[in-house]
Amino acid sequence: MRDRSQEGWEPKIVAFLCRWCSYAGADLAGVSRYQYPPSIRIVRVPCSGRVNAQLILDAFKAGADGVWVSGCHPGDCHYISGNLYARRRFVLLKRFLEFVGLEPDRLHFSWISASEGEGFAEKATEVTEKVRALGPCKRLHKEFDSNQENIW
Repeated sequence: MRDRSQEGWEPKIVAFLCRWCSYAGADLAGVSRYQYPPSIRIVRVPCSGRVNAQLILDAFKAGADGVWVSGCHPGDCHYISGNLYARRRFVLLKRFLEFVGLEPDRLHFSWISASEGEGFAEKATEVTEKVRALGPCKRLHKEFDSNQENIW
């Protein structure tokens, strides 16, 4: 396992993307060859409303330096109001993470539709730059011994 404080460090960002909109936007960004940082690890979820606090905390504990949750625009959710539940959960969780000493800019939320490939690439770059500026995440991070592989 490499030392997380090395020069040339790149952040690890776990992105929970709604399969109907944001994941399709990521796919469009790839097909359209829009450039965005390779630091994003995508996890496709049925709806951003299915991303609960435990998934986000588990990502940080497993070594993520940042987490990004993205769903359909309000009013366009395939599950009617799942994205609105996600937004409400996001606001509370961001306050909780700040309370436990984690920088609020490590957690991001956005609305990206399937037709916004360029918007996905721009947001991915923005999230990566904000997390890179914060440096490696030291809170909630579980260190792994050399015989155990980090899942991210």
